[in-house]
Amino acid sequence: MKPWTPTGAVVAPIEITSINVQRGDVIQIGGQPCRVADLRQLPLGAKRLLFETGEQLTMHPRTRLVALRVHKRW
Repeated sequence: MKPWTPTGAVVAPIEITSINVQRGDVIQIGGQPCRVADLRQLPLGAKRLLFETGEQLTMHPRTRLVALRVHKRW
């Protein structure tokens, strides 16, 4: 992951599901922050998250996770 630089952006923790997960969300897995680089739609509402580090995670439609999302202030 890239080092943090001040950009005027606000980071907020949010609850995500397979419906509202977005590219750029940061999810902590095994104590390591992982940024979502890409998403793939799977059958029955599931999604496969592809992280910048190469790992993958499949989210069931009812899975709920806490993620950090960057909100840019203009």
